[in-house]
Amino acid sequence: MTMVRKTAAQAMVAYLAAQSVDFGEGETPFFAGAWAIFGHGNVAGLGEALYAAGDRLPTWRAHNEQAMAHAAIAYAKQMRRRRAMLCTSSIGPGATNMVTAAALAHANRLPVLFVPGDVYASRRPDPVLQQIEDFGDRAVSANDCFRPVSRYFDRITRPEQLLDTLPHAIATLLDPADCGSVTLAFCQDVQAEAFDWPEHFFAPRLWRPRRVIPDPADIAALADRLARAARPMLIVGGGVRYAGAEQTLSELVMGAGLPFVETQAGKGALPHDHPHNLGSVGVTGTSAANAATAEADLVIELDGGQHAADAARSDDEQRSLALAEHGYRVLRFWNSDVLGNMTGVCQAIEAELKAAPALRFSRSTLSPEGRGDDAPRGRIQS
Repeated sequence: MTMVRKTAAQAMVAYLAAQSVDFGEGETPFFAGAWAIFGHGNVAGLGEALYAAGDRLPTWRAHNEQAMAHAAIAYAKQMRRRRAMLCTSSIGPGATNMVTAAALAHANRLPVLFVPGDVYASRRPDPVLQQIEDFGDRAVSANDCFRPVSRYFDRITRPEQLLDTLPHAIATLLDPADCGSVTLAFCQDVQAEAFDWPEHFFAPRLWRPRRVIPDPADIAALADRLARAARPMLIVGGGVRYAGAEQTLSELVMGAGLPFVETQAGKGALPHDHPHNLGSVGVTGTSAANAATAEADLVIELDGGQHAADAARSDDEQRSLALAEHGYRVLRFWNSDVLGNMTGVCQAIEAELKAAPALRFSRSTLSPEGRGDDAPRGRIQS
């Protein structure tokens, strides 16, 4: 086996620069670059490695850690989670300034890699400037703040950890159901520690996310329920955008005459003035969207990622049971079921409905609020 000697920081940068993705539009680097504010904890290790990487992993200097992390979040969302950025900071307040952004990326399942500098793994010196001193637990550092707001967390205390940690980190960032903030707290002395790495670890790697075909039996059952529903309603979530299913969804709602409402993550999947769009739903929603959803007898959530984790799924099932007590029927499609293939879900539903009687959502069965008579968006065709 051919070995190559690099510092741990150089190894991290070389590995990240070698990762590419293909979502059916051609191969492209997964990481567009790095946002950085350098100081004690990351300048001698990651700073040197990023400088040497140059255009292979370009670095943008920022002036506020939270702002640069939010910029990375915005980029990931605009790129439909198909590309991501790295954010690195010094230890202490530089790192904690990114915690709010990490929580946002965690809650909205948007891929961002956080690499804050950390304490000396060797404890020489100890403590360092701005280090948290917990006399009951010497393993605690400021970066433990990231634990509850990270989909994946690890503290790098040995160079060879990266051989296992980095592939797990990339897999999390690319998981359609469980992606979000990934934090690798990088001990500052370990960053500059040299190690002999397998050369193949830095070979270019192409990630192709899978798109699994939805179960025909599930689709047939859903189409049957749709055909029997008098007042169905679609809730369009962010998974529609991330799966690139906007056109297919438009064909479905126009062909079947289905109305829809949007979550905050789902906004923009179809135009705001689409004739079947009642607007946002929920506490920040429109009166027409909330009233029409409350009067619906079948609610279908096309989400594709926002409720895929086990804990969130349990919460949603409880919510569905609560709605059922009031006579509502809710059916959800999660990415853990179809792995991002929301296009396939919409196409399959449309195909099933083509064989069914013409299905149209009747405005006459709704109250004036549900019809949106007092709002410009309630323009569902009879």
